[in-house]
Amino acid sequence: MLEKYGLKANDAILAEEKHMGLYEDLIQNHNAKLIAGGAAQNTARGAQYILPPNSVLYIGCVGKDKYADILQEACNKAGLRTEYRIDESQPTGRCGVIITGHERSLCTHLAASNEYKLDHLKQPHIWSLVEKAKVYYVGGYHLTVCVPAILALAEEAAEKNKTFMLSLSAPFIPQFFKDQLDSVIPYTDYVLGNEAEALSYSESHGWGITDIQEIAKKMATLPKKNTKRPRIVIITQGTEPTISAIASADGLDEVRLTSVHAISKDEINDTNGAGDAFAGGFCAGVVEGKTVAESIDMGHWLAGLSIRELGPS
Repeated sequence: MLEKYGLKANDAILAEEKHMGLYEDLIQNHNAKLIAGGAAQNTARGAQYILPPNSVLYIGCVGKDKYADILQEACNKAGLRTEYRIDESQPTGRCGVIITGHERSLCTHLAASNEYKLDHLKQPHIWSLVEKAKVYYVGGYHLTVCVPAILALAEEAAEKNKTFMLSLSAPFIPQFFKDQLDSVIPYTDYVLGNEAEALSYSESHGWGITDIQEIAKKMATLPKKNTKRPRIVIITQGTEPTISAIASADGLDEVRLTSVHAISKDEINDTNGAGDAFAGGFCAGVVEGKTVAESIDMGHWLAGLSIRELGPS
C-alpha cells in the first residue's frame, strides 16, 4: 500500500491527486475501520474525557455527509460540544492511515476542513463562547486553513491574559507554512510538538541546531506578546523522555526531562493519535491548574491509553 501510493512508513502528509483513490481502496479492499479523528478534535475529546462535563468546545468545518455524522456521533458520545461550520460544496475531511508494524503513515485530504471562515467564529452565539473560555488550543494544521481565525483567538487570549496553546502538528507545517506559523508564535503560551516537528522548525528557521533540548530552549525564548505568562515548549520523543523548556520575559527559567511510562510492545495496538491524546491530557492538566510536570504526566497517561486502542479512540 505504501509503495502503491508513494507513502513513507512514519510520515504525515497532505493528499495530492495521486492519493485520492486511497480512501475507498482502504474501505473496499482492506477492511479499514472508520474512526472519528481530526487532530485538534482528538485532543478536544481527550481533554473532555478527563475534565468535568461540558468543559470543552470544539470548532471546525465539515461537509454534509456520512463522515460528518460519524464525527458528530463520536463527539456526542464523548460529551464534547461542537460548533461546526457546514460546507455543502466539499466532503468532510478524511485521513487515511496505513499501519506497518508499530509505524503509521497518515495521508490527509482536508476537503471541508480547509473551508473554515472567520465569519463563522465571529457569529455572536459562537464568539460569546470564545469570550467565556479560559484556555484556547489550536492545531497547527489550521495554519493551512484560516490564520485570521487563529489570530482572533490569539489576540483575545493575549488581551485578557488567557492561555493560548499551539500544536506544531506535522513536520510540513514549519517547512511549508513558516510565515503563517511565525505570525502566531508570538501569542503562544504553550507550544507542543514532537522531535520531528522540532527539527523541522529549527531547519526552516536556519538555526542549524539538531539537539532537541536546545531547539526547545530557543523556541521558549522567542519574542512574546503577553509577557505576563511564561512560554512553555513541550517536545515529546516517543518512548524517550519528554522535554519541557520554560522561559519568562527575563529569559530561560527551566528545562526538564519527564520520563514516559513504559508500555510493553505487545500492548501497543496503534500509535495513530498518540500525540493528539498526549495534548489532550496535557491540556486537561493545564485547565485544572496542574504543574507542567503533572500535566505532562497526564498527557503520557492518556497517550498510553490511546496506543492500546485502534486509532484515536
